Amino acid sequence: MTNFGDMTQREFSDALASSNPTPGGGSAAAVALSQSAALTIMVADITIGRDKWQNGWDIAESAKTVATPLLEEGFILANKDTDSFIQVMDSFKLPKGNDDEKSSRKQAITDATHQASLVPLQTAKVALELLLTHEQLATYGNGNAVTDVAVASLLASAACKGALFNVEINANSLPDEIGVDLLSTVEDIRNQARDASRAVMKAVYARLDSN
Repeated sequence: MTNFGDMTQREFSDALASSNPTPGGGSAAAVALSQSAALTIMVADITIGRDKWQNGWDIAESAKTVATPLLEEGFILANKDTDSFIQVMDSFKLPKGNDDEKSSRKQAITDATHQASLVPLQTAKVALELLLTHEQLATYGNGNAVTDVAVASLLASAACKGALFNVEINANSLPDEIGVDLLSTVEDIRNQARDASRAVMKAVYARLDSN
């Protein structure tokens, strides 16, 4: 069982840079989610309890509530992404010497590929949820950390959009009764992430101009 959460940043980067098929972009996206959550929590913590930023306390609390479980969930999703990809590769190695074996292999490939789509889909969904907290945090959080909110939002956006690419490539190889719905969900989340990202950047630049 993979556990990227136990690696140092250098170890994970070295693993990512290796010629091995895993970890790949899906796991990198999930780790970016965890980093975005960490920055979000930092900004929330230096907002809450400081009189100057009292208007942002509730917003910071809400953002922190969303972000806190994602510190760990990002690594869990990174692990699951790698493990699900390994399952896909293993399914292609199944025997296909007769019709029964071919049928079993085909179903195993479909099942593994479907699961390999659902993991990054979850990464994208929670990354979007986190991203949606950043506009208000940029507007009302600690003004000295507005650029940290910007980076958090960029990481959340990368996590979301990067994970969606993994969903898409897997969904394209699935039967229509599975793949079409997945691709529709991808498009919906992608549009929401685009709009949310633009709103955060607008809020960040407005805050920078007012400081």
